Amino acid sequence: MPTPVTIVGAGLGGLTLARVLHVHGIPVTVYEADASPSARTQGGMLDIHDYNGQLALAAAGLMDEFRAIVLDGRQAMRVLDRDGTVLLDKADDGTGGRPEVMRGELRRILLDSLPPGTVRWGHKVSGARALGEGRHEVRFADGTTVVAGLLVGADGAWSRVRPLLSTATPAYTGTSVVETYLFDADTRHPAAAQAVGGGMLIVPSPGREIFAHRETGDTLHAYVALTEPQEWFGAVDFTDPAAATARIAAEFRGWAPELTALITDSDTAPVLRPHFALPAEHRWDRVPGVTLVGDAAHLTAPNGEGANLAMLDGAELGEAIAAHPDDIDAALTEYEQAMFPRSSEVVTFEGAEFLGIASDDSTATATATATATATA
Repeated sequence: MPTPVTIVGAGLGGLTLARVLHVHGIPVTVYEADASPSARTQGGMLDIHDYNGQLALAAAGLMDEFRAIVLDGRQAMRVLDRDGTVLLDKADDGTGGRPEVMRGELRRILLDSLPPGTVRWGHKVSGARALGEGRHEVRFADGTTVVAGLLVGADGAWSRVRPLLSTATPAYTGTSVVETYLFDADTRHPAAAQAVGGGMLIVPSPGREIFAHRETGDTLHAYVALTEPQEWFGAVDFTDPAAATARIAAEFRGWAPELTALITDSDTAPVLRPHFALPAEHRWDRVPGVTLVGDAAHLTAPNGEGANLAMLDGAELGEAIAAHPDDIDAALTEYEQAMFPRSSEVVTFEGAEFLGIASDDSTATATATATATATA
């Protein structure tokens, strides 16, 4: 009987790992802090790349389900100057290798592919400790515990499993984004809708940038990026939506009104999202019985690869465990030796210098491409 696997975190990386293990008949349990699959929104659109995210979905046997949730036309991209001048207007011809999906829909197909009861909802982890011989005890906020034969931290930026392997903690990158939504945009916000177009909009500018996506229907999801210390944002009262909106909009005075409307005309209160990152070369010595995937292992400033890498981590770890069911340490060594350099390369790739980008992978990817195109 293969060693049962305990995963902390039901994000895309943890669920991809759970699915690949299930495909190979390996017992797995996922513990998730959220009370249910619908306890919170799952973010915006993601572009799933043919060289990593899609490979993970293929390993999970979910390519048909993935194709069914692709949003046609959303690979279109516009780059505008802050005065509204069009710098790049690229149509979606259907040949790109980065189709767009809603993050929540992607998570849903992964959840639906697992046997009932695989994910234990409402289990917030408070910490973990080594018991020896590769076993670890996981403590939950309600005082209960479980013992893991193989423990995988898929619990994101502020991982409770990471301290078993590393003393590293995420540091602020210097940039934050403020999220806004405009609903029924074609009817209620036509100028902003026209500026965004059918896919994504990027307005690059030093220290002040605007990004937006056209999501399902005619919802515009905007990310307003500002390069400022955390203390600057601390002086903005986000408990007063009108005051916060006015303060953020003031930083874009003089920009085209169809662009600033993405801030001032929001149908939701502005939400602050600071960006944090682990050291670029983050890695650890092999510790028996435990490893990390996704942001728990290699959190970076958004660079277009985060969700895709998390899924590939999960798939490759699952395949390694299946290939070495009687030698877990060999499986973890094989996985980590491939994962460490892969994640380091992504941090240092050319587009990653554009740190003022949204928390959503497809905007990040487009930023690097579009900025290079617009400045060529």
